[in-house]
Amino acid sequence: MDLQSQTLKLGLLLLTLSMAGCNTAERLASVGRAPALSAIDDPTASPDYKPVRMPMPDPVPVNHAANSLWQQGSRSFFKDQRARQIGDIVTVKVNFKDSADIANETKRARSNSDSMGVPNLFGLETQTQQVFAGANAGSLVNATSATSSDGVGSVKRAETLTTNVAAIVTQILPNGNMVLEGKQEVRVNFEVRELIVGGVIRPEDIENDNTIDSTKIAEARLAYGGRGQISDVQQPRYGQQVMDVILPF
Repeated sequence: MDLQSQTLKLGLLLLTLSMAGCNTAERLASVGRAPALSAIDDPTASPDYKPVRMPMPDPVPVNHAANSLWQQGSRSFFKDQRARQIGDIVTVKVNFKDSADIANETKRARSNSDSMGVPNLFGLETQTQQVFAGANAGSLVNATSATSSDGVGSVKRAETLTTNVAAIVTQILPNGNMVLEGKQEVRVNFEVRELIVGGVIRPEDIENDNTIDSTKIAEARLAYGGRGQISDVQQPRYGQQVMDVILPF
């Protein structure tokens, strides 16, 4: 081992120890104290801040009628708080139960061996030996390959999801039905739980408090899952996935 590689390894070791030492010092300093809360900052001052763009309804000109209490475009005498146009927000009450008990094991193995030779070919096999010194015309090509995979997985869960998701009306269909989409993310430590809601609803199914039950969504798309460190280790690595796709044997 040369001096350069030893120096590199020593530097990496010192860097790792210094990072671990900083983390240990911070943890020791917080013994007996409650976790500190983050300061309230201006979110627009963050370097990662990006303005949000949402679908907006077409502008409607306002015409004031003298000596009239009726507002043009109103659906009732009093203002209707329910969603009715693009960009409005409607709360979706999601209620579903999910249970599963699955245990499986998958094993896969494959072995290939290919060989090719030309012991006799009208005397041309002697020319091969002349061109390639020491070549054996009877065994010109010999190729072997072997792959194996062993996966074990088990799922045992019983979940009841009851939550509310605020969705945005993204489209008004010609028959008056509305298309909505909503997404909710919750991060716990290094795992993010996602809930996505989408589908088509009728304005008549929206309750007076501007909520709608998830069972009344047509073409409903409900996705509940996660991403993060735990979800990452449950998936094959990218290299293995690519090789499984492109390898012909």
